[in-house]
Amino acid sequence: MNLFELFVKIGVDDQASKKLTDINGKLGKGLKTAAKIGTAAVTAAAAGITALTTAAVNNYAEYEQLVGGVETLFKNSADRVQEYAANAYKTAGLSANEYMETVTSFSASLLQSLKNDTEMAAEYADLAITDMSDNANKMGTSMEMIQNAYQGFAKANYTMLDNLKLGYGGTKSEMERLLVDAEKISGIHYDISSLSDVYNAIHVVQQEMVVTGTTAQEAAKTISGSANATKSAWQNVLTAIGTGADLTPLINNLVDSLGNLVNNLSPVVKNVVKGLGTLAAGLLTTVVPNLIQTIPPLIAES
Repeated sequence: MNLFELFVKIGVDDQASKKLTDINGKLGKGLKTAAKIGTAAVTAAAAGITALTTAAVNNYAEYEQLVGGVETLFKNSADRVQEYAANAYKTAGLSANEYMETVTSFSASLLQSLKNDTEMAAEYADLAITDMSDNANKMGTSMEMIQNAYQGFAKANYTMLDNLKLGYGGTKSEMERLLVDAEKISGIHYDISSLSDVYNAIHVVQQEMVVTGTTAQEAAKTISGSANATKSAWQNVLTAIGTGADLTPLINNLVDSLGNLVNNLSPVVKNVVKGLGTLAAGLLTTVVPNLIQTIPPLIAES
């Protein structure tokens, strides 16, 4: 091999070595990037699992206490209350836990008015909670304010009757007027000293005003209603994870609610996209030409 051939060989070897080094460097950077992405994904997944586990444990801990309260109050009718609670995601826009928490807040007085008839109390309690939710959906009052009013009625406190926006002020005489109006509609006499009578009279008035049933309708047909139902159905799934119960029915409820939400959102999203297109076209045909006409004179003047 002469000297020229030796230089050529060295040059070729050096180029190959350089290319190999470049390839190794890029491969190394790629592997490092992939490792970082993988680590981030694993970290995010772990954080998600931790959050899910924490939520499930907290929901179940709350569920244990609430079920205990329901069993104490409703005894042999506790299962009926839990059935209503499980269905409340669409009838009242509440999770099962939220439903049972609301029930236990006024059921002692309700049971007293019904002479401890637990089966009848379960029915009236469900009627009251559904009426609360219907009122909130129809009248736009917060559920918390309406719950406070109903809890007040359980203590013979009528100052928050006007929270229901049914046309009655917050006094005992106004509640008595509501009972009289309900009697005119139903033909049934209602006694203000009986909480079950009070709740039933409110139901009659709301039914007359076409307030009844709005929550169930909105859970299927409106964005906010289906969103609330989906949220509550998800909370029920989280709670059930801790109980070890069969998740299939609850997952089906979640899927149905989510399906309603998507169906309700779809036409609105289409309208928004169409509206944005119209807006953009309008800007291009009106604002832009005006700017084109206005800017040159401004530049000339400056």
